Amino acid sequence: MKKIVVLCIFLCALSVVAQGQGKAQEKEQKKEQVEIKLPEKKLIREGNDFYNEENYSAAEEQYTKALEENPNYEKASYNLGNAIYQQNRYKEAVPMYDLVVKTTEDKLTKAESFHNLGNSYLKQKEYQKAVDAYKNSLRNNPTDDETRYNLAIAQKLLEKEQQKQKPDNNKDKDKNKDKNDKKEQDKKDQDKKDDQNKDDKKKDDENKDKDKDKKGDQKDDEKGKDDQDKNGDKNKDQKPPQQPKLSPQQVQQLLEAMNNEENKTQKKVNAQKAKGKKVKQEKDW
Repeated sequence: MKKIVVLCIFLCALSVVAQGQGKAQEKEQKKEQVEIKLPEKKLIREGNDFYNEENYSAAEEQYTKALEENPNYEKASYNLGNAIYQQNRYKEAVPMYDLVVKTTEDKLTKAESFHNLGNSYLKQKEYQKAVDAYKNSLRNNPTDDETRYNLAIAQKLLEKEQQKQKPDNNKDKDKNKDKNDKKEQDKKDQDKKDDQNKDDKKKDDENKDKDKDKKGDQKDDEKGKDDQDKNGDKNKDQKPPQQPKLSPQQVQQLLEAMNNEENKTQKKVNAQKAKGKKVKQEKDW
C-alpha cells in the first residue's frame, strides 16, 4: 500500500505524492487474517501492480472486486481509497479512509489512514477537517514528520482563510450599522414630521377657535343690534298715554282753584314790590 502525503510550499499550489507502499504492504501481509482467501489476495496483488504502473482506474477495478468478495477486507478498502485519490476524486476517497479508521486496530494503519484522510480534506479546501485529521494521525504516530509538515500547511491555510473572512464580517457589520443608522434617521425624520403635524394641527385648532370666537362676537353684536332695532320698533309703535276725561264740574273746580292760586301769587308779588321800594330823605341846604 501507499501513504499519500502533501508536499507543497505555503501560498503555492499543493501537490500530493505517494510514499512507497512496501512497508505498509509488509505490515498488511503480517496482519492478514485466516479468513482472507486466495482470490481476494490475488485481486489485491493485481491491483497493486496496476497502481505501481500508475494505472489507477485498473487498480480501482481490482480493489473493488476484492471488496465484493470480502467487504471486511481492510487492505482492499485502504488501497481503493488511494486509487480513487490518485484520480483526483478526493470526496469519494474520504469514506474509504474513514472506514479503515473506524475498523482497524493497528495504530500505524490508523495513522496512515488519518494522514490520507487529511490530504483528501486539504484538496477540497476543508482546512479545519484536514487539521483535525492530521492531529489524529500524529496521535497514533507522533514520529511522522510528513504528517507534521502537512499539519503546519493546513493550519496556515486555515488561518489565512479565517483572516480573509474577517473583512467580510466587518463589511457585514458596517452594512448593519448603516442600516441601523438609516433606520434611526428615518425614525427621527418621522418623529420630526409628526411633531410638525401636531404643531400645524394645534395652530389650526387655535385659528379655528379664534374664528369661532370672532364669529360669536359678531353674532352677539348682530343680536344686540337686532334687539335694539326691535326695541326701537317697539317704542315707535307705542301710543302716548291719553289724558283722563274730566266732568264739567271737575273742570269748573279746577279753573277756580287756578284763579285763586293766581290771585295769591299776585298779592305776594305786590307785597314784595312795596317792601323793597326806596325811601327818599330831605337834605339840609
